[in-house]
Amino acid sequence: MRLFDRHGRRLDEVSYHPAYHELMHLAIDRGWHAVAWQEEGRGGHQAHVAALYLLTQAEPGFCCPVTMTHAAMPVLRHSSRAQARWAPGLLAWDYDPRPLPATEKSGLTFGMAMTEKQGGSDLRATSTRADPLAATRAESLAATHAEPSDDGWRLTGHKWFCSAPMSDAFLTLARTDEGLGCFLVPRFTPDGERNAIELQRLKEKCGNRANASAEIEYRGAWAEPIGAPGRGIATLLEMVQQTRLDAATAPVGMMRQALRVAWHHVRERHAFGRALAEQPLMQAVVADLALEVEACLALVMRAARAFDGAARGDENERALARLLPALAKYWHNKRGPGFMAEAMECLGGIGYVEESPLARLYREAPVNSIWEGSGNVICLDVLRVLRRHPEALAACWQAMAPARGENRRLDAALAELERLLAEPAEGLEPRARWLTQRLAQCLQAALLVQHAPSEVADAFCATRLGDEASPAYGVLPSGSPCTALLARIES
Repeated sequence: MRLFDRHGRRLDEVSYHPAYHELMHLAIDRGWHAVAWQEEGRGGHQAHVAALYLLTQAEPGFCCPVTMTHAAMPVLRHSSRAQARWAPGLLAWDYDPRPLPATEKSGLTFGMAMTEKQGGSDLRATSTRADPLAATRAESLAATHAEPSDDGWRLTGHKWFCSAPMSDAFLTLARTDEGLGCFLVPRFTPDGERNAIELQRLKEKCGNRANASAEIEYRGAWAEPIGAPGRGIATLLEMVQQTRLDAATAPVGMMRQALRVAWHHVRERHAFGRALAEQPLMQAVVADLALEVEACLALVMRAARAFDGAARGDENERALARLLPALAKYWHNKRGPGFMAEAMECLGGIGYVEESPLARLYREAPVNSIWEGSGNVICLDVLRVLRRHPEALAACWQAMAPARGENRRLDAALAELERLLAEPAEGLEPRARWLTQRLAQCLQAALLVQHAPSEVADAFCATRLGDEASPAYGVLPSGSPCTALLARIES
């Protein structure tokens, strides 16, 4: 963190390792932050998720600013002025890390600053204040939901967590007389001066060291409003829906990287006279890990497909897009830390030391579970969607319908789910985690039944939905097709 230059003037900058910039070039110069919008409805969201899955395997931390920049676009669409001013730079295939006004740059990145100390996940507790620069305010704004027409606002307050603090602009919440509003806070003001956004400190996190999460202070920072007054949370939730899908994808990429490290090791490492990969118990563990990756990847790609369908105006896919990101984010991140620990154990002692990437992945694993809503928040959001949007559950049943009758364990699990969902709504909250987990697993199973070889789908249903299901990896039923599962690691 570099707070001042040699003359004592404020810089509020973060210096990164050169590899961070190389990775940002790898992603942004190839358009992976923009493809969802430039090819929207034509597979763009699927291309973005596929790229994120691959990029995460290089380094998860730098994917945060890529995700933030990607996810800012739906918020910009709430303001024609902001979209005209910022969207061209956001969509540019050019990573430009220079700290300059947006008009002088060839490409722009976006960050987010919402969390405050007293609120956490309760965004309605936001205390940051926004005051208009205009001498007078039109009292009719709240009633008409029109956008303010003045030249800017001043923000004052503290943000406990700011993602990607070297971004060119930040989306944030602040309190106005009309309620909580959504604001865009640029790094430089319209007159080219550094905005009054002060870095307080960089977070000493458990992992995720490549991304310099920060605490910041707005000291009368210039900002422009986005969307209707008093509707800031609703406006920003469109960004959150995008980032949740990315937060569901990142653990799958990390799982895949950990699987490759473990598989390479057990093929080369010999013990008791033969390679570890030839020993039945090790085969069962690695095959089960491979099964998890395949099921999780199927679910995030299906969610991305729903986003593309929604962009084409398909109401059934729009309904699915409301539900699938939350299901996948919750369940994939609950599986992640245990997955990393099991992969680490495949290596033995060398897996626990820093020369192996598994120690880093193990520290990284919890972050996406916490980011954009921890487990309880996500499960309560699933209940909210099921209550307010019954068409989302109907679309979910429809997506699984082709798999019915193909696997008895899946059929039994779906019948159990139907019984649970028929219970009174007030009794579901204590079981929200089980409901979310089971719905995610059934979707994974149904996708594998429809699209994967039968030995993969059958093994998944037996190990996740059957009587022999276990929370531990490597507990496969007798006769499981380990050889076929292991062969798919290389495919």
